[in-house]
Amino acid sequence: MNQEIIDENNRNRELNSNDYSANSITVLEGLEAVRKRPAMYIGDIGMKGLHHLVYEVVDNSIDEAMAGHCDTIDVIIRKDNSITVKDNGRGIPVDLHEKEGKSALEVVMTVLHAGGKFDKDSYKVSGGLHGVGVSCVNALSTYLKAEVHREGKVYFQEYATGIPQSDIQQLGTTDVTGTIVTFKPDETIFPVIDYKYSILANRMRELAFLNRGITITLTDEREHDEEGGEKFEKYHSERGLEEFVEFIDETREKLTEKVIHITTEKNNVPVELAIQYNTSFSENVYSYVNNINTIEGGTHLTGFRRGLTRTLKSFAEKSGMLSKLKFDISGDDFREGLTAVISVKVQEPQFEGQTKTKLGNSDVSLAVDQAVSTALSYHLEENPKDAKIIVDKVVLAATARHAARKARELVQRKTVMTGGGLPGKLSDCSDKDPASCEVFLVEGDSAGGTAKQGRDRRFQAILPLRGKILNVEKALQHRVFESDEIKNIFTALGVTIGTEEDSKALNLSKIRYHKVVIMTDADVDGRHINTLIMTFFFRFMRELIVEGYLYIATPPLYLLKKGKNQAYCWTEQQRQDFIREFGGGKEDAVHIQRYKGLGEMNAEQLWDTTMNPEQRTLRQITIESAAEADRIFSMLMGDDVPPRREFIEENATYANIDV
Repeated sequence: MNQEIIDENNRNRELNSNDYSANSITVLEGLEAVRKRPAMYIGDIGMKGLHHLVYEVVDNSIDEAMAGHCDTIDVIIRKDNSITVKDNGRGIPVDLHEKEGKSALEVVMTVLHAGGKFDKDSYKVSGGLHGVGVSCVNALSTYLKAEVHREGKVYFQEYATGIPQSDIQQLGTTDVTGTIVTFKPDETIFPVIDYKYSILANRMRELAFLNRGITITLTDEREHDEEGGEKFEKYHSERGLEEFVEFIDETREKLTEKVIHITTEKNNVPVELAIQYNTSFSENVYSYVNNINTIEGGTHLTGFRRGLTRTLKSFAEKSGMLSKLKFDISGDDFREGLTAVISVKVQEPQFEGQTKTKLGNSDVSLAVDQAVSTALSYHLEENPKDAKIIVDKVVLAATARHAARKARELVQRKTVMTGGGLPGKLSDCSDKDPASCEVFLVEGDSAGGTAKQGRDRRFQAILPLRGKILNVEKALQHRVFESDEIKNIFTALGVTIGTEEDSKALNLSKIRYHKVVIMTDADVDGRHINTLIMTFFFRFMRELIVEGYLYIATPPLYLLKKGKNQAYCWTEQQRQDFIREFGGGKEDAVHIQRYKGLGEMNAEQLWDTTMNPEQRTLRQITIESAAEADRIFSMLMGDDVPPRREFIEENATYANIDV
């Protein structure tokens, strides 16, 4: 999209100023604007935007559920990667819309900013894109069919790229109500149309937890289970966020037996909250507004933290549990080992930015603060055993933080911003523009040496890592900052670590590279090191992942040669295909070189396959669901062995983890 803007600016410069007239002004009608600039409406046209289309249709059904008119939603991935979303709500109105002169169904499907969500009598709260959701889906689909069951009759209308193919038609009669939307994304807009079951499953599970009592099913007609049936999952939660926290924490050792579950309303803001403490050293708080995951937090998260800290500190001081502590306790100490999910429903949410990732309503902060303070105070008074366990955890966190301060300050002093030098092992690049630069975190000195020889010194830096870095999932914070390899990563990237008051905060304003590439051997040990490094970034530099700076390199597994023909192979299937084509299916007729490690490649081979921007394949690390990513990292890198063993057994043949 940026390139389009540049090209357009260049064309404008070439025009004579006298040519700029009324005829130069382009007016995009109806849904043309969506098709012209889809990223403005759905975020991007990659995998994230593709799945966002499904969320927008499902959000309409969820809004019906929140209004009390729907309790079942079915999502089906068809064999051709089209999607069907069915609900048992009231059905979209089909009567004539007087102002628009066409049916309400057609208005909803073809007019931006049209929908019942603007009428407070229809929906008190809603998610989605404030009325542009389903019309955007229609505009970006080669085919969409809307079928409405309402008032005893069945109606339907079909569209192509947002354009109705006929007037609304009546099919017959029915004794049920609801809406069925089937759409096929436009291949001319989305480069790859391949829905990921796991991504949709995470979101459907999340919605079931956030809206207790609703049943959501997900069916994938493209895949079949062991019994030959279509892949299918059913999501339903009776206890809501309480079960959500139990799900997230299922691989952790709990400190309190029961989840503290709060459901209340303050200042006309419904607040639901569930919290539990565990033995881990990380804070995991997930916030939602009208089912929208506010990954950047906002006023509701501020209110939660303030209420939690003030209430716990007041209780601890009154009970005398802090009398022997020789230093102050910070807000961070009250949140170490805390898993919490907070969900608020706001009639008119104000989000900062188009991505809706940070809530800005100032009144919500006070409402959540009061809700947390009141309910948590009651719980602590009624459960003194839980109260003592939580305060003991806070004291332990404060003691560890005090020990970590010197280690953190040492790292801080060595960063580039404070005048310290770069790590001795870092081979830096000559370009100083972070947007153009990339650093490779390379497994071992041997591979690091090859990478240094093969790189483009202008924009590629190399930082060799010795062996496997510290598993931060099981380490106290001061141990993390004392690790030489981790100190080198902090120093090389040039990021500042949070203050003592907020040690999890990260300042990326002075980051030295906009691509951080993990490059390890294509074997089991290499994947383990990948996971260790990703765990570190997820726990201590999550902002770097959110900004899209973290990548994984994909070195090949094989080099195959037969006469003048040769090919690098990244998968076993590619290897078999080469043998079949050039070796007549006989493996001994082809020369096969298996790369057990990066060090077995020469500099030219490493450049050609893994580092050359024109030929390489980098996998960008993204976080589709922070709660699910947290659960996976805890399971893979934590102390609880049985869930990890079960995961490996189920995924042994295709254990590629998307976070």
